Amino acid sequence: MIGKAVVEALQKFVPEENIHLQEPMAGHTTFRIGGPADCFLQLESEEQLKKVRRYLEMAGVPFFVVGNGSNLLVDDDGYRGVVAQVGPGMSRITVEGKRLVAQAGASMAQAARAALEQGLTGLEFASGIPGTVGGGVVMNAGAYGGEMSRVVEQVNVVSREGETLCLENETMEFGYRTSVIKNSPFVVTEVTFLLEKGDRKEIQAMMEDLAARRREKQPLEYPSAGSTFKRPAGHFAGKLIMDAGLSGFQVGGARVSEKHCGFIVNTGDATARDVRAVMGEVQRRVKEQFRVDLEPEVVLLGAAGK
Repeated sequence: MIGKAVVEALQKFVPEENIHLQEPMAGHTTFRIGGPADCFLQLESEEQLKKVRRYLEMAGVPFFVVGNGSNLLVDDDGYRGVVAQVGPGMSRITVEGKRLVAQAGASMAQAARAALEQGLTGLEFASGIPGTVGGGVVMNAGAYGGEMSRVVEQVNVVSREGETLCLENETMEFGYRTSVIKNSPFVVTEVTFLLEKGDRKEIQAMMEDLAARRREKQPLEYPSAGSTFKRPAGHFAGKLIMDAGLSGFQVGGARVSEKHCGFIVNTGDATARDVRAVMGEVQRRVKEQFRVDLEPEVVLLGAAGK
């Protein structure tokens, strides 16, 4: 539990109305699953982030950053520590020439729309990704042939010590659903995209086409964390799961989507335990039948820490 002294210290850095104790994380993830975080902060500026980060490191308090929780499964018992949201309060987007600069809390869809409005092409793939720009760059989000690594010029981050650093594309170590930030103590605050001039009608048409394809192929009618597993080399996770006979496999309220077997969905009352049980059985059966290890793409946040 977060002590009174920690809360009083946080109130010096963040407005009291942005500090929520025992906040249910189900309301802050696209899975709509998760118990209470000891403390949930809504950050509104990089300066707040720096101060909070420095203090929590000094005090030894567990700390986890979220955007809109689109790739996250939080334990039913919640999180023993501070969850800080880099969200709507840090979502400014500016455009100058071919460069689009987005704060980490802006959604990927907002960034794609801003690019469209300025006649810039390259971010069409991001228009349907349900995460924030910060989360997207951490995991090198991609879809339909597009990927963050191809359009990101530089990334501003805050270090463990509360310092601002600038990482160029070449130092980001982008890989399939990963980057140098994923396993580091950095927190993304701002991303600069380098795009190309394009035709607004063509950009709009591509975004509409991608949206139609998502509606047709993905179970958007249910809460989920997106693709549950990474794509294994030489295979597609969804096809392996389907071929293993697991389409519709269900534990409690968690089910392998019949529409796209790469998704585990919350049918209404799923718990994190239900989801983990489905994930475990999927991994076991695919390994048993195809000798392929499925690695989770969704981040699992446990009560005692990640």
